[in-house]
Amino acid sequence: MQQADVLETVKNILAANEIERQAIRNALQGSEATTSNAFDPDLLETDKIFHLTTIRTTCIDYRLRFLDTRFFKNGIPEEAISRIRELEKSHGCRLEGFKIMAPTKAFQLLSYDDPLLFAPIGNDYYYLIHQWGNDISPSRKWIVKPYKNLMSFVLFCLLISVVLTAFVPENNLSKAVPMATIIIFLFMFKSIVAVLMYAFFMLGKNFNTAIWDREYFNN
Repeated sequence: MQQADVLETVKNILAANEIERQAIRNALQGSEATTSNAFDPDLLETDKIFHLTTIRTTCIDYRLRFLDTRFFKNGIPEEAISRIRELEKSHGCRLEGFKIMAPTKAFQLLSYDDPLLFAPIGNDYYYLIHQWGNDISPSRKWIVKPYKNLMSFVLFCLLISVVLTAFVPENNLSKAVPMATIIIFLFMFKSIVAVLMYAFFMLGKNFNTAIWDREYFNN
């Protein structure tokens, strides 16, 4: 085979590869709704299969959203494209219905007025294709814990109230006013709840349990 033929063959292979990768990018940006893909069960890695309830729990614990990839604005890395292409070749199917688990700021959300890429298997099960970033970290879990749900928020306010009450100098106040410490604590708790709640909802925020699969940033 002459050198020109070799170069032409390589060029055709690269062109075919780019066409396949572009088709995957189009699928990631499309709005094709599907609940399953024709995976070969024998080729699936069991530690990468997750039920929707597990995904929901993770999203709530780490304040993440689980949405279609078409909402993801940070760009899908080429490694993920390559991984999808490998899966399509080994399983002999075209994958679609991709989902991303990531923080709210990573999505271009609709207005009502560090990520994990999934593809649906069926029966509310999803297959983890690729993970990048460090959104699933112990530090993030603790930082967003106050926003997990109403109970977590109240407990956080109680903790802050106890700490602040401990720093209030009572001197002779406890002698002059019965249960002065309790009164100070209740005042602190009421003030903290009012301020944090007002700021939280004024910024259009909501609890983790309400936003994990929501496409809107303010509803």
